[in-house]
Amino acid sequence: MNAQSRQVSRRRVFHIPGYDPMHPRRYRELYRTEAAAQAQISGYEIALKAETSDDSFRWSVGARIDGQPVLSQVDVLVWSDIVRSSMAQSIPATYWQLLQTSWLYIRTGTLRRLMWMRKGPVIAALYPVVMLLAQLIGAILLGAFLGGLVERLLLGAVGLVGVTEGAVFQAIAWIAWGIKWALLIGITIFLLRWFKARDNKLFAYYLMHDYAYSAQLRGENPPELEQRMAVFADIIAGALAEDVDEVLVVGHSSGAHLAVSIIADVIRAGHMRADGPQLAFLSLGQVVPMVSFLPRARRLRSDLAFLATQRRLTWVDVSAPGDGCCFALCDPVAVTGVTPPGKQWPLVISAAFTQSLSPARWKALRWRFFRLHFQYLCAFDQPKDYDYFQITAGPVLLADRYAGRKPSGSRIDIPVSNYTSLMP
Repeated sequence: MNAQSRQVSRRRVFHIPGYDPMHPRRYRELYRTEAAAQAQISGYEIALKAETSDDSFRWSVGARIDGQPVLSQVDVLVWSDIVRSSMAQSIPATYWQLLQTSWLYIRTGTLRRLMWMRKGPVIAALYPVVMLLAQLIGAILLGAFLGGLVERLLLGAVGLVGVTEGAVFQAIAWIAWGIKWALLIGITIFLLRWFKARDNKLFAYYLMHDYAYSAQLRGENPPELEQRMAVFADIIAGALAEDVDEVLVVGHSSGAHLAVSIIADVIRAGHMRADGPQLAFLSLGQVVPMVSFLPRARRLRSDLAFLATQRRLTWVDVSAPGDGCCFALCDPVAVTGVTPPGKQWPLVISAAFTQSLSPARWKALRWRFFRLHFQYLCAFDQPKDYDYFQITAGPVLLADRYAGRKPSGSRIDIPVSNYTSLMP
């Protein structure tokens, strides 16, 4: 596409979600409802239609924004089944994951270095550890208290009828002791199962599985995930050969670091044409340092350094200090310590939740941490220059939308990671 005709009429969008066990239709319905809300607020037209695809989850979007009609096709990387499989752990296995993952982040010094940047995501990472340990300790203490109480009541009852010694008393004492331990174990198991059954409210098991999945190979992607990423990369490569104006890759949360590697693979394979579509990357609420700071994350670190210098790519990283689940305004290339000569990307900007959401809306969402982490994909009732639906379905290229935009003055762009080795 040449400089004289940069108007977008057709776009391919590739959404890469984070660690989420929910089927991608959740993202389609979220897009449907939030796009309608944003269109009403901002005064444009937008509509969604379900599509089918063998290798992704797909829908199309028709919009008329600023009088310009645009057709976008959205494909979502499907790996929710992998997530569900990784979450299918017993309670003892989850506690073993807790010990392994915590020890890895502590032993390598990664936890300490992550805390130098933003406390919010580190607190979010420590939350499942503290919550799961609290559940275990609380269950044991309650089981011990009730078991001990029953033991004392039984022995007291025996004492009231005059049996305080001898073989009969010893037999009853052993029975009482056995009942105490049976209650302790039984109540502990019951309460741990009760807590797990309500994890859709507590999120302790979910977050523990999330961090454990990323850390299980000390920063390397598991083979089954790499296979899905390769298939998705092929779909993106195919889109770059189509007659569209922009190919936009969106990586949300932990999906951002997957997107980094997928895009790097596509570019290295030579799929970008001089006369082809503009390639753009939008990373939202990223948690890249949680992985790139680990010892074996050499592929990710290499891909970060590679993308940082690609002049035919536009990479905009959007986060917000109000999102306590991301490394807000942390340049993922710089903090990982892999800044190459000629670094150009990413452009790190803030979604400014406190300004782009009305005081009433911000008050309603302020303490809903997981909902805020998805706000990038939702409507803003006082939108500024970040509008997810104009970016994914509007007539302006991502490159043009943020052309000349200065990065956030409060961004963190100093090297922090202890591990900076790249692929040989």
